[in-house]
Amino acid sequence: MTTTDNNHASATLRYSSFTHDPAGGNPAGVVLDAAALDDAAMLAIAAEVGYSETAFVTAADEGARRFRVRYFSPLAEVAFCGHATVALAVALAERLGPGDLLLDTPVGEIPVATTVDATDGTAHATLISVPTHSRPATAEELDSALKALRWSPDDLDPALPPHVAFGGVHHLVLPAVSRARLADLDYDFDALTEVMHRHGWTTVHLVRRESPTLFHARDPFPVGGVVEDPATGAAAAAFGGYLRALGLVTAPTSITIRQGEDMGRPSVLRIDVSPEDPHTRVTGQAVPIA
Repeated sequence: MTTTDNNHASATLRYSSFTHDPAGGNPAGVVLDAAALDDAAMLAIAAEVGYSETAFVTAADEGARRFRVRYFSPLAEVAFCGHATVALAVALAERLGPGDLLLDTPVGEIPVATTVDATDGTAHATLISVPTHSRPATAEELDSALKALRWSPDDLDPALPPHVAFGGVHHLVLPAVSRARLADLDYDFDALTEVMHRHGWTTVHLVRRESPTLFHARDPFPVGGVVEDPATGAAAAAFGGYLRALGLVTAPTSITIRQGEDMGRPSVLRIDVSPEDPHTRVTGQAVPIA
């Protein structure tokens, strides 16, 4: 892979992912030429942008459509970020044309397919996660998380067990007993930050099942310096692994996750899960933010 010898990074682009409206979805920064930036510079840019994540292309082979990518929140580097991946893929598709991309990320290779709607020009991206897996949460993990969330065991859906799921990074999955419980989120920021750092979780993926193919989600992200993520592609990928591990997907299935509605930034994520495939496909669109 070749790198660019520019002495400075290109401007930071801004996109909102998993939405057709810049006022919705999850905003992400995108820096297409970060070859000359060190870790401190990338962290400083991410902090200045202020979004939950910014994606940095640190090496590029445009002919092969292959790119090395790193992700930074305002507080730290993140090994993988789904919504910033979608934003980056759409930015590349707008410049190079639609087609397949291959991203080299800290968690491994992430293939992404991009398309552009011929009618309205909207760009979509489908990423294929690294192999997913999921395991039951331990009693200590669950108790400490519930205390920080100010939830009780009665707030959990007894039909869907708490798990720690992985789709590139780890997420605690907590299914809520009702949509009202999910909507009423008022957690202890510092306490949840400590719990998440201790267990190595990137977000806590709070979900409510409306039907077998429709879920609502909220994702506290205090370890990134953000109270809540309005659309979390990495958690959606891990959630696909959760559903597969529980045997809730018995045939190739498309599942819709609605997120961000309770914080005024509605987002729609689609995941495709198969019982025979450990990878989750996460699909969404992204639009530039003026």
